[in-house]
Formats: sequence, C-alpha cells, structure tokens
Amino acid sequence: MSHLYNLRRSKTYQGIRRQFDKTRPRASSIGERRKPQPNGRPGYIRVDTVHQGDLDGVKGLYHINAVDEVTQFEIICAVEKISERYLIPVLEQLLDQFPFVILEFHADNGSEYINKHVVKLLKKLLIELTKSRARHSNDNALVESKNGSIIRKHLGYSHIRQYLVPLVNQFHHGYLNPYINYHRPCFFPVIKTNAKGKQVKTYPYESMMTPYEKFRSLHQPCQYLKPGINLKQLDAIAFSINDNEAAKQLKEAKQQLFKTIAEQNHRAA
Repeated sequence: MSHLYNLRRSKTYQGIRRQFDKTRPRASSIGERRKPQPNGRPGYIRVDTVHQGDLDGVKGLYHINAVDEVTQFEIICAVEKISERYLIPVLEQLLDQFPFVILEFHADNGSEYINKHVVKLLKKLLIELTKSRARHSNDNALVESKNGSIIRKHLGYSHIRQYLVPLVNQFHHGYLNPYINYHRPCFFPVIKTNAKGKQVKTYPYESMMTPYEKFRSLHQPCQYLKPGINLKQLDAIAFSINDNEAAKQLKEAKQQLFKTIAEQNHRAA
C-alpha cells in the first residue's frame, strides 16, 4: 500500500489526474482594444488570472495577479471562483491595496474581466478598462511573465482547494505582496536608439531596483499617491526589516502554508 504514494508522485499519474484550462476569450464590445500608454506615470495595471489546477474534476482556487506597468508594483489575491459573485469583492480589495491612484485596468479578452459587472466597478472608481489587441501577444506580456516568476515559483502547480482561499490570501497579503514590492529587485529597461534609428531595450544590473524604489525614483512621487497615504507610511513598511529577513519570513510562511494545505488534503482524503 505504501508504494501507492510513490506512484501518485509520478508524472504519468499526475498528468492523468490533473487538468489546466487556458483563459477562454470571448468577443465583446466592452473595453477598448489598445496597448496602455502610461508615459512614465504609475497607475496603469495589467491583470491576469492564474488557475491552481483541477484534481479529479474539482476546480482549484484562482489567483488574480495585477502588475503596474511603470513600477512593476504587484498585488496578488486569491479567489474561489471567477464568477462576479466572488470576483468583484476581490477586485475591490486588490485595487485598494495599490498605494497610488489606478487610472487604467488592462486585461486579456477573458470573460471574467470583460463584462458589465467589472465595468460598473471600474466606472465607480473612475478607472478605464482596456483589453489586449488581436495578434499582439506582448500587450499583456508583463503580467504573464510575473505569473511564472512569482506565482508559479512560490505557489507551484499543485491543486489547492477553493475553501482554502482565506488561508492563501493571508499569505499573499501578509508576506508575498510586501516581499515582492519592497524587497525583491526587478529588471527595468533602458531604452537607447541605435544608428539605424531603432529603439533597443537593455536591462543592465545598475537599473535593478524594487518596485517601491522605482516608485520613489519618479519625479514627485507624492502626486500619484492615494489620499491618506504618504511616503512616510510606505517607508515604514519598506524599512521595517531588511531584504534577507523578509525573504526568511516569506520562506517560513510558505512552508507553514503548504504544511496546512497538506494536512487539509489528508483530512479530505
């Protein structure tokens, strides 16, 4: 009987039991098809959904990933399902966690975002909705890359049951989001024009900084902050612990998270 656990860890067994669905696009007149043009101003976020896989036909939870194009400031939230009943409250919480004013909400053509319920929410918050253009795969490339380098790296591909959303959100809000925004450096492009007049992007190590450091480097960053938020408050978050301590806390919290998930899965089995 103990050998069954070895078989269940094999790629062949997991390939049969697990299933991952891609986002299903749907033609809709809602939202404008165009690439965001922030012109160096934060508040233009790109949004995507990451599914935590199926197991025996049972859907796992979803991660909502939102990344600011200029600063790479990123907020991740978990949600049970992507219907409006579950998604709209989570989107409100997600948008509220950004320290600066959000001006544009850019998504792919998935029906979870391109619908009247999301439009109503964004209109209330004075946020414009745009969506990716056909045959322009780079329109949402920034958040797609973060799906792999952040969510899949830290949460993996294993099935996580939907009722564990509060536990996962506690991890996102308390550890993952603060770490990636205040302690994890990102590459930022340096654009140069070559002899042929073509713009070329390079990513030198000298331009690496955290999303918050990038925000602080903008001209008069205070003008972009939401009412009631100031740089002193954000500095207190950024400098409360150093980068190594933040990484250590994240690792310990992640180990505890997966330990709890494993215990819950064992009880459910």
